[in-house]
Amino acid sequence: MAGRVFGLGTILGLALLAFGLPVQAQTPFYSADAAAIAGGAPGSLIQNVRHDVPAFGASKYIVLYRSVGLKGEPIAVSGMVFVPPGQMPAGGWPIVAWAHPTSGVVSKCAPSLAYFGNEQVQGLEDLLRQGYVVTATDYPGLGTPGPHPFLVGDSEGRAVLDSIRAARELIGGRSPNATLWGHSQGGQAVLYAADLAPSYAPDIKLLGVAAAAPATDLAKLMNDDYPTAGGRNLLAMALYAWNQVFDAPMDEVVTAEAIGTVDALAEVCLESLEDLLPRLFDGHDLMKSFLSVDDLTSLPPWKALLTENTIGALPTATPVLLVQGSADQTVVPDVTAEYMSGLCQAGSHVTMQVLLGGTHYEAAREGYPYFIAWLNHLQNGQPVTDNCP
Repeated sequence: MAGRVFGLGTILGLALLAFGLPVQAQTPFYSADAAAIAGGAPGSLIQNVRHDVPAFGASKYIVLYRSVGLKGEPIAVSGMVFVPPGQMPAGGWPIVAWAHPTSGVVSKCAPSLAYFGNEQVQGLEDLLRQGYVVTATDYPGLGTPGPHPFLVGDSEGRAVLDSIRAARELIGGRSPNATLWGHSQGGQAVLYAADLAPSYAPDIKLLGVAAAAPATDLAKLMNDDYPTAGGRNLLAMALYAWNQVFDAPMDEVVTAEAIGTVDALAEVCLESLEDLLPRLFDGHDLMKSFLSVDDLTSLPPWKALLTENTIGALPTATPVLLVQGSADQTVVPDVTAEYMSGLCQAGSHVTMQVLLGGTHYEAAREGYPYFIAWLNHLQNGQPVTDNCP
C-alpha cells in the first residue's frame, strides 16, 4: 500500500535498502495477444517459465495468467509461483497467496521483475519448507501493460484469487485449500479477495485471510497522512493511477506547479536504491505545492472512489488474522482496530496480533511467524484465538 493509505514514505528508505537493485528489463513474456488472453477461464495459465536458480530449494515459476478487468473484460496478469521440493502429496499441496505492498504504478514496477522479488514474499522460506505452494501476483498493469488499478480492491482481489487457480493448474490441478496473506496495499488486496471469493471463486476452498497493516478506510488514512512528504509522495501515485484508470480529473485538484512532479513520480518504482533520491526531492517539492483543494475526500469523483475501495465486512465463515505494529505511523493502529471492531460486530472471528514497537515496514517481516502459526492451526483443524469481545 501507499501508506497511511498513500504514505509508505515513512518506510521507503528501509524498503529500498532491502531490495537494493533496480528492476530487470521486461521481456515479451509479459505481453499476450487478445486471442490468447480470451482463450481460457479466469485463473488459467497463458504461459509460464521456470527459473534456473531455485528459491530455497523450491522451483520458481514466472507465470502469465488470465483474470477479469474492471469492465468485465479478459486481461492477463503476471506473477510468481513457488513450488516446494519433493513429491506432491496425494491431495496436492495447500496454497498461500501472497499480495505485495506498493511497488509502483507503472508496468516496470512488477515484483516479478525485481532482482530480489523472492525476498519480498514474507515468510516464503518457512512456507516452502512446510509444504505450501506460494503464489505472488504482480496485480494487473504491473509487468503486463498498464494502467495499474492502484488501490482498486476488486481488481486486486480478483488477481489474487486467479493466482491461486493458476498455481493449482501449474501443479496438476490438485490442492486441498488456499489461504490469503498480504501487507499494506496487499492487505487491502487479500481482504477484497476474501470478500469476493464466495461469488467469484467458489471453486477455491478458502481457509482464512491474514492482513498485515492493511489499507482499510482510505479516506481517513489519506487525510491522516497528507501533512507528510511521504504521504504526498504516494498520494501523487494514487491520483495519477486513478486518473489513468477512471479518468478522474487530476488537473482539477492538483496545482499546475505540481502536475509535472506527479507525472515524474509515477515513473519511479519502489524497488531499488536508485528510486530513493527522486522520491525524496519530489516529496519535498510536493510540500511546497500540491493539492489545489481543501478536502479531496469530499469531492466527486474522489469521494465515491475512496468509498468504493474501502473494504467492509467479510463472509463470517472466513477466519481473519490482523497483524499491526503499535508504532506504525503509516497505517496507524487505531484505523486497524476500528476495522477489526466492524468485523467483530458483523460476526467475523478475528485474531489480532499487535507487534509492540513494530513499524509499518515490520508488520509482515516480523509478523509472518504469527501468520504461519495461525495458518498451521487452521490447516490442522485446531481452534485459533478469537479476539472479538
